[in-house]
Amino acid sequence: MNISAKIATLRVAMKARNLAAYLIPSGDPHQSEYVAPHWETRKWLSGFTGSAGVLVVTMDHAGLWTDSRYFIQAEQQLSGTSIKLHRLGPARGPEHIEWLGEHLPEGSIVGMDGMLCSLNQNRNIVKVLHRHGLEFENNHDLADEIWADRPPIPTADIFELSPSFAGLDRSQKFAKIRKAMTTEGADHYLLAALDEIAWAFNLRGRDVEFNPVFIAYAVIAMDKVFLFTDVKKISQSLKERLNEDGIILQDYAKINDFLATLPATANLLIDKSTTSIGLHQKIENANIIASSSIVRDLKGRKNETEIKHIRQAMRYDGVALTRLYRWLAEKLTTNTPVTEAELADQLAAFRSEQPGYYGESFPAIVGYQANGAIVHYRPEHGQSATIQPSGLLLLDSGGQYESGTTDITRTTALGPVTEDQRLHYTLVLKGHLGIALLHYPAGTKGYQIDTLARQDLWKAHLDYGHGTGHGVGFFLNVHEGPQSISSAAGRGSVPLEIGMLTSNEPGFYLPDAYGIRIENLVLTAPAGESAFGSFLKFDTVTLFPIDLSLVKKELLTEAEITWLNGYHRRVLEELSPLLKPEEVRWLKTKCEPLAV
Repeated sequence: MNISAKIATLRVAMKARNLAAYLIPSGDPHQSEYVAPHWETRKWLSGFTGSAGVLVVTMDHAGLWTDSRYFIQAEQQLSGTSIKLHRLGPARGPEHIEWLGEHLPEGSIVGMDGMLCSLNQNRNIVKVLHRHGLEFENNHDLADEIWADRPPIPTADIFELSPSFAGLDRSQKFAKIRKAMTTEGADHYLLAALDEIAWAFNLRGRDVEFNPVFIAYAVIAMDKVFLFTDVKKISQSLKERLNEDGIILQDYAKINDFLATLPATANLLIDKSTTSIGLHQKIENANIIASSSIVRDLKGRKNETEIKHIRQAMRYDGVALTRLYRWLAEKLTTNTPVTEAELADQLAAFRSEQPGYYGESFPAIVGYQANGAIVHYRPEHGQSATIQPSGLLLLDSGGQYESGTTDITRTTALGPVTEDQRLHYTLVLKGHLGIALLHYPAGTKGYQIDTLARQDLWKAHLDYGHGTGHGVGFFLNVHEGPQSISSAAGRGSVPLEIGMLTSNEPGFYLPDAYGIRIENLVLTAPAGESAFGSFLKFDTVTLFPIDLSLVKKELLTEAEITWLNGYHRRVLEELSPLLKPEEVRWLKTKCEPLAV
């Protein structure tokens, strides 16, 4: 069935329910960024594969709303369909809801599957629609009705992450969670976010590509813990260990009955950003306490054991990248054709040789020349560009290791470049260094830092449309909260705290020409005390050279050059013991210091 036929089938189902419009978001019942194929309804209906976007279908219009990271990708993937691309502005608010208010007659009903809509989202949708005289019904799951060959919910095995990597065992984590529950006045705590459940239980899974999580809900009470998942995915020996830790295993679907039968004396803590309105409606008697996620905040601050392993994961990643770029240089020197997709495959192969490797942390972004301007470009075999010994290559990739999650971007000159490319690269690098060199008082928020990454670009009247930094999990999701370095509301308003792992990734993109991004991961660390309080800094943990051949050195300050030289000295020291002699010789050429 082609896209037009799918949209037509959806409209038949909508008409039968008197729905004037239907919303299809990107998420799943756990409000995940990346979802299992079972919940890829928006992708199935539209053909758009980006991880963010909402499809809105009315009786005479189909539109996809997405942000600037996906504009070029969405234009290409929606081309030839009846679906119109709507470009979200920088605020990324519910513009599609306002659009419905302006285009639907008063009294119209907008429908959605409430399991895919968080409490916060539901509140915002209702508020806007009611202002326009429209109704919202969140009890319509039309995917099952129209998607005949819908993939089943995944059934991959669940496995355990040792406390030697996690730093705390399950009992210790439950104790921390219960202490925070007591502060909130709660005796039950509902967990819906998959990465939060995986962290709290020291378990990992293979249900979602690139994210080592498993489909589940959990409820932590003061004397016992309930895990709702497909119990067939758990081995007998693991079941016994979970039972020994006071964990009661229940089938995934039993969460509805459990919530419905909680007594009125129960005080149930929920996170309105990850709990769906559909699940919330199953709670009949319990007293609900809405708060921010306890687990999100706990897992966001990495402990000393996790930090030790993160540093090791960065060494493994640096080795894989050294071998990849050396391999590419040899191919280009011998005029052997290499496509973007082949380069992505080769990187995954080099990473797979490293200890404890699990898989990629997201689809590798390999953008040669103009494709580098597509922020979330994913090369596909048969459709990707052939890399030549000229121009710019943007490579954004990451790995999942038992010892941590990595995310790194390098922009590399493969041959002669223009003065504009060197200028733009240097301005992006100065933004990166503005973050790397920063000391800031405790309590500083991400939005206060974001400007430092953009100020040199702004002076040239340039900018980029994405955030400067996102949180990164420990052998978990490559994007996690609560923090970010961004001007956007929400996560950008969260203070940076010691132990948070965050990306530092300013960029610049010239459509149809090239893209530039430089990304390292940084740990928030103590910087010192003074009469003015405690100060923090960023400790860069990613280990791989930054291409200095593109730098206009005259634009760098002495402090910036000193940082770059110190960073490259550390890269060489950290990676050399893991490399072969010929690889060390190659790496030395990439770590040559700049004269101050």
